[in-house]
Amino acid sequence: MKTIHDFNFNEQIALIRVDFNVPLNEQFEVTDTNRIEAAKPTIDKILKDGGKVVLMSHLGRPKGKEEKYSLKHLVNTCSEILGVKVQFAEDCIGSIAENAVANLAFGEVLLLENLRFYAEEEKGDLAFSEALSKLGTIYVNDAFGTAHRAHASTTIVAKFFPNHKCFGLLLAKEIESIDRVLKNSVKPVTAILGGSKVSSKITVIENILDKVDHMIIGGGMTYTFVKALGGNIGDSICELDKLDLALDILEKAKAKNVQIHIPVDVVAANAFSNDADTKVVSVNEIPDGWQGLDVGPQSLKNFEEVLLASKTILWNGPLGVFEMENFSKGTIALGEIIATSTKNGAFSLVGGGDSVAAVKQFGLEPKMSYVSTGGGAMLESLEGITLPGIAAILE
Repeated sequence: MKTIHDFNFNEQIALIRVDFNVPLNEQFEVTDTNRIEAAKPTIDKILKDGGKVVLMSHLGRPKGKEEKYSLKHLVNTCSEILGVKVQFAEDCIGSIAENAVANLAFGEVLLLENLRFYAEEEKGDLAFSEALSKLGTIYVNDAFGTAHRAHASTTIVAKFFPNHKCFGLLLAKEIESIDRVLKNSVKPVTAILGGSKVSSKITVIENILDKVDHMIIGGGMTYTFVKALGGNIGDSICELDKLDLALDILEKAKAKNVQIHIPVDVVAANAFSNDADTKVVSVNEIPDGWQGLDVGPQSLKNFEEVLLASKTILWNGPLGVFEMENFSKGTIALGEIIATSTKNGAFSLVGGGDSVAAVKQFGLEPKMSYVSTGGGAMLESLEGITLPGIAAILE
């Protein structure tokens, strides 16, 4: 696996695909700088070597050229974080971009205009990819969040750099972290899968059953399993057409000697509202008119026992409706348990949009071994799919 450490960038032009798809407020100010900060180590190394840095990214889902999606809004924030004045090219291909690169001094940074101002980006257009390739001498992919897309800038452009392409430090760390769970794990391995639907996680479950010793099921998925086992789930979320699938998963797990842990109690509410009446009930005895919205205290004790004995932990999906304060306690408690296990030497990987949002919201991110930067890309990696953006560098 070639990374930027395999190249000396002295007098080279690094064309770097970054993921600067960051949130902006109404004044076009960046409200979350995590993705820009995550790219800094890669950029620093190239500048230190004496190279030029040309950054390309998308922002939002523009329909053609839209002012509000211009990457020029990111220039000041990028300059502050990188500690160098970032220059801006008002196009990402053609003479404007090429002249901007030619006028860039070694040790300087240029940010190109939004790639998605061109429909050719998402189509993976070959001519557009070739136009991008003219802007660098070494191609670096450091955008895990878009590595599952076979777009021009994430995949196709790599064809034009047969011997001069590599992973940035962020993308390399993502690959390494996923491999530490799926390929080089220290046992016992525990996967926690939450979220609302079994159907959205089925391929993940099937791929990781051979790699884990324990699987904790949480969130809305719980109730499909409980219903399949004959329990009363009241008005809880449930995929009625997936009951046989849930039983099939339990059978497969048993055959592979994987212990499945389902909550035994839940915090039930009489409405889907933070202000609803609540009570702790057995997971398979939820009264009609009530729904499970968070995991209960006994379940957390059971999960704690498993997690504190684990050496590798994957967390994908919350245990309850953590967006509502009264149903966030289970997810927070789970995060604290994983943090303790990590402190004791376990490797913990948090991936998937909602669980990442939860650890950030509750200040748990620094206590985890690694928090992934890509939602869809992370999910596809766990499904065992080789992502196009990664395959393009390895070819």
